[in-house]
Amino acid sequence: MENKYTPVIGLEVHVEQATKSKMFCGCLGDHFAKKPNTQVCPVCLGLPGALPYPNHKAIEETLKFGLAFGCEVNLFSKFDRKHYFYPDLPKSYQISQYDLPLCRDGLWQNAKGNKFRVKRIHLEEDTAKLIHAEVEGKKVSLVDFNRSGVPLMELVTEPDFHSVQDVLEFLKYVQLVVRYLGISLADMEKGSMRLEANISLRNKEEELTGQLPRYKVELKNINSFRFLEKGLNAEIARQSETLSKGKVPEQETRGFDEKSSSTYSQRSKEEANDYRYFPEPDIPPLTFEKEAIEKLRDNLPELPSEKISRYLKEDGLPLNYAQIIASDLGTSSYYEKAVILGKDFNISGKQIADALVNRKAVEEYPDPGSLVKKLVEITKREFAPASAVDSAVTEVMTEEVKAVEDYRKGKTQVIGYLMGMVQKKLKGSGDVRIITDTLRRKLENG
Repeated sequence: MENKYTPVIGLEVHVEQATKSKMFCGCLGDHFAKKPNTQVCPVCLGLPGALPYPNHKAIEETLKFGLAFGCEVNLFSKFDRKHYFYPDLPKSYQISQYDLPLCRDGLWQNAKGNKFRVKRIHLEEDTAKLIHAEVEGKKVSLVDFNRSGVPLMELVTEPDFHSVQDVLEFLKYVQLVVRYLGISLADMEKGSMRLEANISLRNKEEELTGQLPRYKVELKNINSFRFLEKGLNAEIARQSETLSKGKVPEQETRGFDEKSSSTYSQRSKEEANDYRYFPEPDIPPLTFEKEAIEKLRDNLPELPSEKISRYLKEDGLPLNYAQIIASDLGTSSYYEKAVILGKDFNISGKQIADALVNRKAVEEYPDPGSLVKKLVEITKREFAPASAVDSAVTEVMTEEVKAVEDYRKGKTQVIGYLMGMVQKKLKGSGDVRIITDTLRRKLENG
């Protein structure tokens, strides 16, 4: 299957914002585990004559999210009505965005250098929640409108993903960015982050010409990364089998059944014209000043990718350590405080990272100071004085003339050899940081 067909996957990611109020009214936005239908008003119930008014905080959060992915901001944008009939949609249309989303044309690059395009990021209102239950022996569907109208960001990618692992890596990064920006906890168990994937397979000829397959299947109702991984693999296997029989998979929406490890048909897939989009007449268009957008960009916090780069460059951490530490805001904050404290005791970032990654030090040492104190106790030993290091470095440079010349000609990797020779003279009692600083100073100053 892997040799014959290549997966072509595009993603849609929905994230509920954690704003205090809903998108178009003043009702409380925190709906999880609240008594059904207690946080509602005429606007989010879709009652006649009720007029929406936009949540400016939700708009700003969406702009920040887009800027974090390098998106362009549409300085002129608007809301649209997306029509469809379903019990969770009280107005029979959803206020969303169509041709002028808030953000477009972003990009994400993974650690391997592969690039994935973000097509658009727009803002809409969430739907109500359907609850299927049994009442007096009858199966019924109940509607809880507490979620109706909660601000919902949607990120849509281009179909640039060709492996399930790249999909998972990207989605975990999206969740991390949302948490770094403070927009939402993006907790999939609570439904505040929901995933959908459009999947198709193309043959070698289509791959060589860059042609997309004639169909796509949407996988919906995904509530965990593990669930998504299994669902994608099952759907890829199903489509491969269908194509191998000379048939083309139907364009449809499917769900995933974990018990049978297979996907199942839900309905035929809609096209954009099925929704009869038109501009929302009750909300004026949105306009933004370039200066305001640049101010938002300048005030973005350090993003996960930037933290990882800094840990690699400044602290010399291995990539996997940097990724693990940056994957949690609490852990990264703990690590950075410990690094600052550790400098006074010659405790390196690598030592601190090793304790955090391999020994779960946060659980045993709740504050960075206690961890640094423990590392000092573990590594405490008598180092040779700076004067002894200076003398040893001078002797080695006198004896190792060729290595010194090689360094000054640009072969800087020989410093490792010279450091080893200095340690040999000091019988292993030298402080690595002091040896390095002394060597470089003498080598570069002639």
